[in-house]
Amino acid sequence: MASPGMAFDMDKLNQFMESAIRDLGAAMHASLALIGDRLGLYKQMAGAGELTSAELAERAGVDERYLREWLNANAASGYVKYNAATSTYSMPPEQAMALAVEDSPAFLAGAYQLLYSVFQDVPKIEDAFRTGKGVGWHEHHQDLFCGTERFFRPAYNAYLTSSWLPALEGVVEKLERGAKVADVGCGLGASTIVMAKAYPKSSFVGFDYHPGSIETARERAAEAGLGDRVRFEIAPAANYPGSGYDLVAFFDCLHDMGDPVGAAKHVYETLDPEGTWMIVEPFAHDDVESNLNPIGRLYYSASTMLCTPASKSQEVGLALGAQAGEARIREVVTQAGFTRFRRATETVANMVFEARR
Repeated sequence: MASPGMAFDMDKLNQFMESAIRDLGAAMHASLALIGDRLGLYKQMAGAGELTSAELAERAGVDERYLREWLNANAASGYVKYNAATSTYSMPPEQAMALAVEDSPAFLAGAYQLLYSVFQDVPKIEDAFRTGKGVGWHEHHQDLFCGTERFFRPAYNAYLTSSWLPALEGVVEKLERGAKVADVGCGLGASTIVMAKAYPKSSFVGFDYHPGSIETARERAAEAGLGDRVRFEIAPAANYPGSGYDLVAFFDCLHDMGDPVGAAKHVYETLDPEGTWMIVEPFAHDDVESNLNPIGRLYYSASTMLCTPASKSQEVGLALGAQAGEARIREVVTQAGFTRFRRATETVANMVFEARR
């Protein structure tokens, strides 16, 4: 405990307080962003030009007084613009891309849904700090599942078939001819469905241990008309069925696994001898100090609340964490027997690795 007489620098304290106030404002505003997403307020504003609070309230079917306060908070946060001369509000196209356009690569609304689930689960993680026990993915608030899918789907739409798969040696050619693909830790199936739509001659199976996610993934595949080439099965990463896969994909999930080496060994056993393992992981440097930046802040925080508890809830509980870095991922992959490993490509948020025998 700090001593009441502890010496401190007032200027540095004030600088920190300014930063903390910004954080508190952002945290409080996250709840308003979630409401804006759920009520369709951002979508109503996108492309609509300048609107009074009354006009927007009528369009959205909500109470004007609540909406006016919400609009002012969004204006203070820079999410919308306020015109004092006309008392109107508008949404710039750049903000609309992030808040209102679901298929935009910058779409962020799913993140606010994910954040809501995280706050709901604070008591569970607090208890895990005390006991050292884990919290399984399935034990989290239900908004985590849909929020995570909505958060990651824009990147899959933007990069998966345009740059990630083409960066892998010979994989696109196989997919175009007709390949056998396993998407492990598929969640609600967004990545599986994106690939299946792009490569109609290939067959895809998504695996996840969470029954609720698999049920939703099956519904999404049926809605997309992909039932003949896509199936989803309940199975853990270290024991999913099948063999001779031309491509096995792990999207942002290897670091969540209790025994990533065991999962990697199972990939090795189920791959075709000429097959490829694609591993998509959060962007991270190998040393802590290089990750002390806005991206690292987000990922270390998410790792504390989600990834590390998930790993510690399983056998082994290695807890790689969301900022494991390339060297640590390489170590896991090579321990499983893979002899070729490289970073095929990257984005600001992700690293895409290729592993082969």
